[in-house]
Amino acid sequence: MRIRSYTIDLIALVFIYLFVAFFAAWFVDFNAHPIEDAAMLMRYSSHFADGYGIVWNVGEAPVDGATDFLFMVAIGLLVKTGISLEFATRFLAFAAHFVTIGVIFLSLRRTFNAPRLIAVGTSLFLLAGPGFFYVVGYFGTTVFALFACISWWAALDIIQYGEDQKKAVLFSFASLITGLIRPEGVLLTGLMLLVILFIKGWKDTRITFLSYTTVFLVLGGAYFLWRWDYFGYPLPNPFYKKGGGTIYYESMVASYAHTFFMNIYLLPAFAAGLLFQETRRKAFGFLALIVGFATFFVLLSNNMNVLGRFQYVTFPLAAMVCWPLTQGLRTWLKIPEWTIASVQQRVFYSLLVIIFLGSTAKLERDVYNIHYHHDGKYYFALALSEYKDSGYRLATSEAGLLPLYSQWTSLDTWGLNDQWIAHHGIITEEYLEEFDPHIIMFHAFFSPVASAKVQDDWYDMVTVLKTYAESRGYVLAAAYGETPYEAEYYYIRSDFPESAEIIRWLRETEYYSGVSGKKLINYVPIVP
Repeated sequence: MRIRSYTIDLIALVFIYLFVAFFAAWFVDFNAHPIEDAAMLMRYSSHFADGYGIVWNVGEAPVDGATDFLFMVAIGLLVKTGISLEFATRFLAFAAHFVTIGVIFLSLRRTFNAPRLIAVGTSLFLLAGPGFFYVVGYFGTTVFALFACISWWAALDIIQYGEDQKKAVLFSFASLITGLIRPEGVLLTGLMLLVILFIKGWKDTRITFLSYTTVFLVLGGAYFLWRWDYFGYPLPNPFYKKGGGTIYYESMVASYAHTFFMNIYLLPAFAAGLLFQETRRKAFGFLALIVGFATFFVLLSNNMNVLGRFQYVTFPLAAMVCWPLTQGLRTWLKIPEWTIASVQQRVFYSLLVIIFLGSTAKLERDVYNIHYHHDGKYYFALALSEYKDSGYRLATSEAGLLPLYSQWTSLDTWGLNDQWIAHHGIITEEYLEEFDPHIIMFHAFFSPVASAKVQDDWYDMVTVLKTYAESRGYVLAAAYGETPYEAEYYYIRSDFPESAEIIRWLRETEYYSGVSGKKLINYVPIVP
């Protein structure tokens, strides 16, 4: 009987993957270059693959601007085998999303003995969310989600059936890998451990607790000491720029909003779990995991949180526990177990499940059916790559596409990829003078024909760049914007051979927005 059950599950899993492949082929547009923020990590992977270490510029000291550490290393290792950087990045992201869907199905079947229709529908519900959006944009979001789900599956199995050495070790090592992919993985899996303790109690979780703490203290501690020695600082460079000990209440609100709307159709299961005594303790624990993780983002600014990618992991984690949370409700409604239900009942409940999951998936998909657009910076970077061996230098606030595809020595003027700026708060003219850039590019919330409406840290940075460029005779080649209140400025030094050609390219090309896809206007008055 068990062999037959496994065989049918395998057939169901094959169906799921065929459906996912069909969905990706017909409904996902993979015709996009990396999104700006994803391109930063890819630059590190490229240098790592070429044997230069984890560096922003070849020949410089290591810097930990690639927050997705293990994802960055995995891309580099694939590139070393001869695979292109773009294919390696997207392959890992797509494969992780693919496997995560299977993890949800198997966890529901093996740990909670959910009916196959429920397991299939819940796993496929993941297609309705923004997962493929991250895959198309070259983000490692789905890789982090995969290992978080594996860790959570191990935790749920301990909660459901009790602990043993094998489960404890699996949970501990999966948690370590999750933390190595992204640093908040340590906080997320730590919350999972607390959920286990809360639901099962200390007496029945001692092996798990000791295994987890041992793995993190020994192996995690060794990694932490290595990275501190290698990079010179204990934490990732973006933390010092985006966090630095400040409390960001607006980021917490944004985190709650992303988490709520991403999981809005799963929340009724949590409400049902809280209503009934037999599921209330689990519901509190599971909800604490989701809300607690969302709360952690009060420590970081909300910059670069494209479509809630930092909170996306809560979506598959929540999906994995919806079925067991409805146990009390099913008992109250006198819904029979699937194995003893009549044919008529099975047909009726199957139709209800299909209608509910289908309609909510459609609503969710309508929200996250977002398309990327080709960015003018990508094409300019390709044009600059013709001079990659000339020793020219680029200073830019947009440290993704331009540094990656131009392959110029680049300065991230915001500081996510520069330790000095991250630790000193803002770039200075003296620091810029030392770098001596040939091109200065920045994204400003003003233009040559309109003043800034808001003056903040970003405004202070671009003011330094603008003042530096104008005081040293740089040519303002272009300030491309959709409206006069936001523009991408390009200042070009005039004392190197290709400067006139680069200025001409910028002024004559059709430059498009990577956000809206619209052709942008050059607000620089061109005098013949």
